[in-house]
Amino acid sequence: MTESTPDTPPHDENSLIAERRGKLKALREQGIAFPNDFRREQFAGELQAEFADAERWTAEALEGLDRRVAVAGRLMAKRVMGKASFAQIQDESGRIQLFLQANALGDAYAAFKGWDVGDIVGVEGELTRTRTGELSVKATALRLLTKSLRPLPDKWHGLADVEQRYRHRYVDLIVTPEAREVFVKRSKIIRAIRAWLDARGFLEVETPMMHYIPGGATARPFVTHHNALDLQLYLRVAPELYLKRLVVGGLERVYEINRNFRNEGVSTRHNPEFTMLELYEAYATYHEVMDLTENVIRDTARTVLGTTEVEWDGAKIDLGPKFRRWRMDEAVRHHNPEISVADCTDRDALAWHCERLKIKVKPSYGWGKLLLEIFEATVEHTLVQPTFVTAHPVEVSPLARASDCEPGYTDRFELFVNGKEIANGFSELNDPEDQAARFRAQVEAKAGGDDEAMHYDADYIRALEYGMAPTGGLGIGIDRLVMLLTGATSIRDVLLFPYMRPEAGDGG
Repeated sequence: MTESTPDTPPHDENSLIAERRGKLKALREQGIAFPNDFRREQFAGELQAEFADAERWTAEALEGLDRRVAVAGRLMAKRVMGKASFAQIQDESGRIQLFLQANALGDAYAAFKGWDVGDIVGVEGELTRTRTGELSVKATALRLLTKSLRPLPDKWHGLADVEQRYRHRYVDLIVTPEAREVFVKRSKIIRAIRAWLDARGFLEVETPMMHYIPGGATARPFVTHHNALDLQLYLRVAPELYLKRLVVGGLERVYEINRNFRNEGVSTRHNPEFTMLELYEAYATYHEVMDLTENVIRDTARTVLGTTEVEWDGAKIDLGPKFRRWRMDEAVRHHNPEISVADCTDRDALAWHCERLKIKVKPSYGWGKLLLEIFEATVEHTLVQPTFVTAHPVEVSPLARASDCEPGYTDRFELFVNGKEIANGFSELNDPEDQAARFRAQVEAKAGGDDEAMHYDADYIRALEYGMAPTGGLGIGIDRLVMLLTGATSIRDVLLFPYMRPEAGDGG
């Protein structure tokens, strides 16, 4: 059908709202505002799929079925033409056209003329096909179920202001099909990951969201307070230490997909509240965990998208070939030929290179932290195709197992795609004395001004003292993975309700 445009200027929005409130007042006076006794029996998308073959399902064939349908949805367009009109409604599955006739609907047809785009309606009738070939419901009954008081954005411009799309996601979902599709894919991605892990014997668990001691990542936590116990608590920055306690307890393959909270800035890559997959597998090394990471991402893409080739922020990414594996120090030297092999573990040399590269550093940084700073400044953004960066320094990996053959390095990796970190994993540190020493080093770093350094967790040390099997661990940022598989350029595009400063009058 040819859609009418939703309410647009020269009308003023306030006057349109006032007009709609007047219509609602009239409905209340009639005692029929907001009914809740209509029962939908079919979805628009299901009907469109079932009767998609227009050559087979002609108007005559459809009317010969004598099939009654009951559909409901939001009125997205209407075209009134005397004694016959067309409208289009939208439900969660798609849209379908309505064919309305005065002689079949009586008073309901007269009422329909006063309804507005955005109203939610229920329709009963039979299926037909118009002369233009569009599947339609030929209405025999029509009801207004919800009166919309605010006009939708016009169909040509939608929510043109990106910020308003994020703030008013409920409107964005109504008028932007692409936005709805992203969140449908997000759900499918998480479901595919769960199915993949469940099929391989991993057990999904839930661990606390509020911690006595924030741990599992170097990050600044959110602080809260438990009134009854008069106790300071922290929203978790990671579930890692609790999940590894479960490995100590004999749950040898565990995972959790849930929220983490980090008191950090907001950007196209960061949100203070985000979703992570964390998993741990006893008797696995970081090599096996890299294989697992590669396979779960590749298989999820195939399951959800039907392909391993995606386009993300202008780059064509192929998840099909084996992912590259590259040591951090080798990557740094490749992009910075001035840095020698010996320089990579020489604090003074790396400090000089940082000064040359105009990278700001703190006096407390050791060679490991300086090497990471140079990597982040000069290498990270160049890693377009999937690349595992391995051999992170101990200094920046407080929970990873130290390398048995290379002092100062760990058995750790990070996965980068198109310059963005997607995953982090390592062979877990299961030596309680080494872990205690690293916690103490983190406490010293915090005393030296590092707000993101870890606390000392005595109970976790106690757990390790009971003995944790050699274990491999993995964390995948679900939000960034969804960005990769949907092509979204901002994390806000894959979060239903991203954090933003409240507007005046919102009350938070």
